[in-house]
Amino acid sequence: MTIKQVAVRLGDKTLSVPYHTPVGQIIAAHDRERHHPVLAAIVHQRCVDLDFPLCAPTEIRPVTYAMREGVLVYRRSASLLMLEAARQVFPGARVTIGQAMGNGYFYAVRTEDQFGADHLRRLDLRMHELVDQDLPLRREKVHADEARAIFTGLGFTDKVRLLQTWWEPFVTLVWCGEFCDIHHYPVAPSTSHVDTFEMVHYPPGFILRFPPRAMPRQIRPYQDSPKLFQVYRETREWNEILGVETVGHLNELTVKGVASDVIRVAEGLHEKKIARIADQIAEDRDRIKLVLIAGPSASGKTTFAKRLSLQLMVNGIRPVAISTDNFYVNREDTPRDRSGKYDFEAIEAINLDLFNDTLAALLRGERVFSPRFDFTTGQRKPQDKWIPMELAPGQVAMVEGIHCLNPRLTASIPDDHKFKIYVSALTQLCVDDHNRIFTSDTRFLRRIVRDRLFRGYSACATIETWPSVRRGELRNIFPYQEQADIMFNSALVYEQAVLKLYAERFLLEVHQDHPSFVDAYRLLRFIQHFVPMFDEKVPQISILREFLGGSAFSY
Repeated sequence: MTIKQVAVRLGDKTLSVPYHTPVGQIIAAHDRERHHPVLAAIVHQRCVDLDFPLCAPTEIRPVTYAMREGVLVYRRSASLLMLEAARQVFPGARVTIGQAMGNGYFYAVRTEDQFGADHLRRLDLRMHELVDQDLPLRREKVHADEARAIFTGLGFTDKVRLLQTWWEPFVTLVWCGEFCDIHHYPVAPSTSHVDTFEMVHYPPGFILRFPPRAMPRQIRPYQDSPKLFQVYRETREWNEILGVETVGHLNELTVKGVASDVIRVAEGLHEKKIARIADQIAEDRDRIKLVLIAGPSASGKTTFAKRLSLQLMVNGIRPVAISTDNFYVNREDTPRDRSGKYDFEAIEAINLDLFNDTLAALLRGERVFSPRFDFTTGQRKPQDKWIPMELAPGQVAMVEGIHCLNPRLTASIPDDHKFKIYVSALTQLCVDDHNRIFTSDTRFLRRIVRDRLFRGYSACATIETWPSVRRGELRNIFPYQEQADIMFNSALVYEQAVLKLYAERFLLEVHQDHPSFVDAYRLLRFIQHFVPMFDEKVPQISILREFLGGSAFSY
């Protein structure tokens, strides 16, 4: 009998392989000269496990730790390794995932006694023993009813709840030893592929830390982020108030028809926090002359600034907004990135001397003229077109932008005159006890929707530029976040359920042959977990309106 063959491309090789051959087998036989181990593969513009069977002509791209997809595979695999070790060392303990910290994930541990350093040493030792055993990470496809029965038997009510709205007949599971989870993302073939990690004791749990991208054998020194951890803890408390800790909880409330209550309380918690920040500024109004608001892309900085302005006016303080956009250097003086393109997110793209001189004079009570920048020509407008500005009694200057926590931006202003705010969508809702929602994905979905609705950019274009945006954030924003006087979490526990209605439509516009479909497919799989919510109950002053439209504010 003739064996059906499939044509595949691997690098510069064109191969003919038997139908249903696992992709990992082909990579092992024909691609042996890689510096990093292969963890997964991209096939048909989808990241897949190495046991994925080839059934149609395609190109194969091996996934290593030098790639973002490889980092996700490694972290997912190392997390499964840790959870199996915890199951063995602490039977009956509940280990739940939290936020990203220190290039790793925070896990809370609920045991009969307080989780201490000795517990962590035992867990770390067992993880290394399981690495040496080279346990397979195996996939299994079962009927949804069987999956629910398995998780019920394991006591994983969070996964059972998530599967209550699972509409497909089958569920793919992944096993590490006797620990079982839903297969949310590809995993490495076995535990020996995730042999580099670090455990940091961080009561009431620990941080599982990973190597930096492209350096799978190194762990950088740990740097604590106490302010970031505190805002995560605050958000977790908000979720408990709402009764929504996982996607399954949210879906349950949506199906029951009480989603509007979740929206109202979530928005009320936001407003209460913004009012407290305004009160804090008002209590120190004799000292504070400048309010600085920083945050990464799609964090909702602009709407936050407008809502904070309203609360400041309630306190008798009238903010005067100053836009850093008007202080850009002329286009020919803009720095360039490593690819030779203009780097508009570099702080050197701003005329720092002019900005500092103008700001200092304004805060001294002088009348100043703010420049105006013409983005069409890439040039600063003539001085006779500049805008006169002056601070009257009871007014403060307010600046919003990605560089606002960088001391260089406001070097001429004494620190005791500044009040620094960091805004970001620090998602604390988890898919279930063991799978978190990536903070950057929350902002990614926001930006995809906003760009498509209001800026004329397709989802494909937004996906293509996202890596550059992320590099700019790592360089210009995240290193300064702990310098903020206060952090505001702009994430809303319900937002993915609302964004799904828009994001799914726009992501499906990405052609499946385009490289951007790798991210589009991952995001499409992610939002499938949510029961959709309609947006008519979202308030007009909600931060989410900045991305959906229908805001009471103008932008």
